Amino acid sequence: MDMMQEMGRYLEFCQYRKELNPNTLKAYRIDLKQYLSYIQNDILLKSKIEEYITELHKKYKQKTVKRKIASIKAFYKYLEEEELLEGSNPFDRIRVKFKEAESLPRIIPRTDIEKLLNYMYTIIEHSGKLSAVYRDLSIVEMFFATGARVYEISNLKRQDIDLDNGIIKIFGKGSKERYVQIGNQEILQLMKEYYKRNREEIDESGFFFVNRRGKRFSEQSIRRMIRKYSKQAGISLPVTPHMFRHSVATYLLEEGVDIMYIQKILGHSSIKTTQIYLHIASKKQLEILKERHPRNQMRIRRAA
Repeated sequence: MDMMQEMGRYLEFCQYRKELNPNTLKAYRIDLKQYLSYIQNDILLKSKIEEYITELHKKYKQKTVKRKIASIKAFYKYLEEEELLEGSNPFDRIRVKFKEAESLPRIIPRTDIEKLLNYMYTIIEHSGKLSAVYRDLSIVEMFFATGARVYEISNLKRQDIDLDNGIIKIFGKGSKERYVQIGNQEILQLMKEYYKRNREEIDESGFFFVNRRGKRFSEQSIRRMIRKYSKQAGISLPVTPHMFRHSVATYLLEEGVDIMYIQKILGHSSIKTTQIYLHIASKKQLEILKERHPRNQMRIRRAA
């Protein structure tokens, strides 16, 4: 059996049958190529597989190792279901445990978000003819308004956006769709202006955010754009698109929004994923209680 060929069929299955997003497919391809290059023809040899897992632990962090092993296990499950394995699934006899240090999501301070937006609006005031600035600012505003992932923003189609009512249809992981509403009229007006200036290119490509060649504005281009404006605005923190997502969730919690609503806005399939933001919001709550609680201002006579 040609395993590289089977890998190709499996990735097609993931793309067209499971409808996985391009980023997930790219990660699967990298993980499986790396694995198959190492394992050669010993796909059923338990000792060889465990040897590879040990090598992964030597080279990568726990989170990366966990993802790579999950990619391989999913591939073996596919081979098993298609009856392509000449023997039992070796992963049924391999137990892998992980002890990961909990890392809290990194957020952008409110002051830095405000600084970035003010800087970009200033650019528009002084160079209003630049269509690219309207696009870039619309993207940044949409990140903070919706908490969407970078590939979700990059792949937005024109028909996914109702500019009159501010309703955005977003396709998330596994092509699951959700609707997020933008209630800020200034943001909607900005997006309408961007669309008016780029209508021909947008309608021709089908994508809402386009580059100067009229093609989809890619994820990598969005990342570079945000880094550029953050640096120009004097923000020392290395800002990434995903940090907006973390910030939206955290600040909505701090404002008292129910976590169930935040789960729906972010498109999390499980509430457990959303609950990690509770830890960050709790830190802010503690800070408020320490600094602003009236008990701290009371003069209480202590017992001797």
